[in-house]
Amino acid sequence: MPDTYPQPVLDLLTAAGQRPVFEHGARLVSGADMLDLVRRLAAGLRAAGIGPGDGVAMMLGVNPEAFAANVAGHVVGARVVGVRPGLPERQLRHVLSQDVTAVVTDKDATAPTVLTVNELLAAPADELELLARPDDVARLIYTSGSTGNPKACAQTYAAMSAAWAARPEAWPPAIRELAARLERYLVFGSLSSQVMMEYGVLTLAAGGTMVVADPPTFPDAITRLRASASVITVPRLHKLVAAQRESPADLSSLRALMVSGSPLEAARLREALDVLGPVVFHGYGQTETGMISMATPSDVPGSVGFPPDVIDVDVRDSNGAPVPPGVDGELYVRTPAQAAGYWVEPTETAEVFVDGWVRTRDLGHLDADGRLYLTGRARDVIIVNANLYYAGPIERVLATHPDVAEAYVVGAPDKDTGEAVHAFVVPASSRTPDFTALKKLVADQLGEACVPATITIIGEPPLAPSGKPDKRLLR
Repeated sequence: MPDTYPQPVLDLLTAAGQRPVFEHGARLVSGADMLDLVRRLAAGLRAAGIGPGDGVAMMLGVNPEAFAANVAGHVVGARVVGVRPGLPERQLRHVLSQDVTAVVTDKDATAPTVLTVNELLAAPADELELLARPDDVARLIYTSGSTGNPKACAQTYAAMSAAWAARPEAWPPAIRELAARLERYLVFGSLSSQVMMEYGVLTLAAGGTMVVADPPTFPDAITRLRASASVITVPRLHKLVAAQRESPADLSSLRALMVSGSPLEAARLREALDVLGPVVFHGYGQTETGMISMATPSDVPGSVGFPPDVIDVDVRDSNGAPVPPGVDGELYVRTPAQAAGYWVEPTETAEVFVDGWVRTRDLGHLDADGRLYLTGRARDVIIVNANLYYAGPIERVLATHPDVAEAYVVGAPDKDTGEAVHAFVVPASSRTPDFTALKKLVADQLGEACVPATITIIGEPPLAPSGKPDKRLLR
């Protein structure tokens, strides 16, 4: 049975000793230094009366204290609430209204429920005592909010303890290959982010250093900080590839780009591998589940690799019945570290968390060898003449054309057909898309009903605060 979280992280910091684990500008923080920060911040939280069952919202920058504060919140057994920077005011009010006892910030503040990092560090330090209870909720991780207010996925201490990031003996093969490339991992945005923090813990376990790059301007941040690894979205990957084609930067230090947030078309992956080298790891996961699968640079382009043995993936039809390999269906997933449900959202919880499985709402299939492929979103549909068509396949067909780097499809009301398909395309470098050719491509492969009524050229897709493309704004 794994030790209760965050004991594995504390053990990693203890083992690191004087080795640098965090680099923030000219400041180097060793494992021992970080452990001391955790100890002092945990003492400050306890002195402020924060303990098991209390919700603590982390509104922090990207620095050593932010990493330590997140760990310290778990040391005292609190429910750590990650607050993503850049949230619209309405969504921020929603997040802070959900049973938050106190807000921890590194800004100046005087409100009674606000605790500053400096105030917490001023408390007398004492020995670390883990107060977490396995069945308590350890953290709330918010979804992107692409369909309205973000939902809070409630992950228990038992689930966090079952995660593999801090335990090298539990790493699946793809994670083991990735870990060897995390000598200098760029961190940015928010250390309350599930992805950013867990790759940070993985970096600790791999003997690497977290290096701050905020804002993360690519390729400058990679070259300036001699980074070996970074998280990157699909749109930002396309930009980096285009920039390298036009004016190559020295990316010789780069060994891993962890792509997340949306599917990566096979043709665009091949182009990225051709321009950047064998550095692209295509991960698939959800806030509700954590990582589900990861493709290494040598995996079959278009797939997201083999789900690890400890993860169950079922592909089901619209009636909930399993489908054979090669047939698309909705993906149902079970992972050791999945959320227990949505915080104070019983109706949504019952719809998504079904008999121990998580309904991902993603469409995909497994091939005969067990590789996983993503093909769209179950709810991303357009109804043309009373027939339902998925946006994902149309986007993938458009993106196969050499003139197109990215494609996004939405439905909009149409007086003749009920709804009609509308496409937005980001041109490939130095190309002008031929709309007639694009429409013919869709018609030939998917039929006339899927042909876009309009095609609009955009420089890049609008992004949600999570960094993912936000198709609501295209509508």
